[in-house]
Amino acid sequence: MSEEISRQEEFVLRTLEERSIRFVRLWFTDVLGFLKSVAIAPAELTGAFEEGIGFDGSAIEGFARVTESDMLAKPDAATFSILPWRTESPGAARMFCDIAMPDGTPSAADPRNVLKRTLNKAAELGFTCYTHPELEFFLFAGPPLPGQIPTPVDSGGYFDQTPAAVGHDFRRQAITMLEAMGVSVEFSHHEAAPGQQEIDLRYADALSTADNIMTFRHVVKEVALDQGFHASFMPKPFTEFAGSGMHTHFSLFKGEENAFYEADADHNLSATGRAFIAGILKHAREFTAVTNQWVNSYKRLTGGGEAPSVVSWGHNNRSALVRIPAYKPRKENSTRVEVRSPDSACNPYLSFAVIIAAGLKGIEAGYELVDSENPESLPTNLDEAISAMEKSDLVRETLGESVFEYVLRNKRAEWAEYRRQVSAFELDRYLPVL
Repeated sequence: MSEEISRQEEFVLRTLEERSIRFVRLWFTDVLGFLKSVAIAPAELTGAFEEGIGFDGSAIEGFARVTESDMLAKPDAATFSILPWRTESPGAARMFCDIAMPDGTPSAADPRNVLKRTLNKAAELGFTCYTHPELEFFLFAGPPLPGQIPTPVDSGGYFDQTPAAVGHDFRRQAITMLEAMGVSVEFSHHEAAPGQQEIDLRYADALSTADNIMTFRHVVKEVALDQGFHASFMPKPFTEFAGSGMHTHFSLFKGEENAFYEADADHNLSATGRAFIAGILKHAREFTAVTNQWVNSYKRLTGGGEAPSVVSWGHNNRSALVRIPAYKPRKENSTRVEVRSPDSACNPYLSFAVIIAAGLKGIEAGYELVDSENPESLPTNLDEAISAMEKSDLVRETLGESVFEYVLRNKRAEWAEYRRQVSAFELDRYLPVL
């Protein structure tokens, strides 16, 4: 154990005692991106740091078969945070976990480990990867009811100042809680559709950002519940309004220097940055089933607005798959690329892993970035995305065999179930006349 990790664990144990924390929630994420949690008493934490907490991996989506179900959750002390909505005594705290096999080796099915493997590859090439997500979601007046269209909490539009008792107050409370948990927020505003909100997280290393996104989604739902609302990260709940994306900015650093910046280049984008974009474009169709993993995701991608539908890049074009935001004078470190296809309901660990892996492939193989004159389309539905993914050596290698095969099986089953459904559109259009 490194001295730094030992100090972090000592800090956690001391804080639990000083703050009279009674419950420690150990968080991890299944392959589909749903948050899982197990609570332990503080007295058990020393053993959890040393050996992990055992659980049945076969009961978690994509983790293990019944014949190899024993797994360990090992808390990462660097992710320790007290839960701000559990302020009454006794309090509660949480830590994210890495999942390991009984012999201590990292689980190949752990999404956090999938991202760590990709970031280790980046480190071998001399890079540290930073990300900055813009998370959109809808706020509804109450919980969803079967067969009914949800009711937005307001009728506001882009940047509208809505009544303080609704969106503004909600965002203030959510941001206060996020920052209390160490998740820094850059800014927030009302988005284009009624009830739609956006909160942007500050730049952080890619692993911390993925942890922060999982924290963000949980906090947003907690605050909504507390205020009598329902928050949803569903990619496109309304036919007539734009969906919710997770536009994510990526940059690679070598030490203190931004590897994407070059003073005299077009858009101040270096050859490394151009190759990174070229890698994303070349493999975009292959990884779309990961960044847009739900049947509903494709209603957003094909629904118009500013959602990307083709494999293109640009500078000012906000419908491009990859956009180069304007460079800020005397701020070289702000040079970055924005990937606009992921939605806010994706698994952030797997999504970051495949996007970064595609960009690194572009750098390693020396891909050339060319103008998007006749760009090919992104997959228009989940079935197309599955077909593109199953042929991809890059996605298979990045996710690992077990996660790759599980995602394909799960998404094929989702598509088959979706195809069997008789929709409200069919009933409304055909039942009266046929």
